[in-house]
Amino acid sequence: SGYMIQALGITSVLLGHSERRQYYNVTDETCNKQLHVAFKHNLIPILCVGETLEEREAGQTDVVVMRQMRMALDGVTTQQREQLVIAYEPIWAIGTGKVCDAAEANRTIAVIRREIGLAHTRILYGGSMKPDNVAELMKQPDIDGGLVGGASLDVDSFMQLVAAAVPVTA
Repeated sequence: SGYMIQALGITSVLLGHSERRQYYNVTDETCNKQLHVAFKHNLIPILCVGETLEEREAGQTDVVVMRQMRMALDGVTTQQREQLVIAYEPIWAIGTGKVCDAAEANRTIAVIRREIGLAHTRILYGGSMKPDNVAELMKQPDIDGGLVGGASLDVDSFMQLVAAAVPVTA
């Protein structure tokens, strides 16, 4: 529960992650309910949105991501939106060996930024970020940081990723 998370001293929660959507039937409506609970307990929600390979190949990336955003943010105030962090995770690029080009990731994140209507909302990229692509991703004007998954499981890989990102963001 939100109360238990807060009592443990946790300050942020990850909502709508692609694996939760895939394996636990988390929906946009579920994300909306979870967002409201997070805000009620003064937690910073990190809302994940992204498209599958089929949706991407059908040219539906923007439609899918905007639907996820609109449904999840229903009833969320402007003040709450300012506290929100969004993570764009192209599902098709996670653990598949397929790479989302940095410019393409930036374009989609720019669409998300326009949809939310707040220039200062932090938007992260989370699609197989690795030491060899992090610098190019962090150079993009609309990408504020990374939501690192698998690359964080190996200490050496994660340290290389951080080392590659620091000169770009410093």
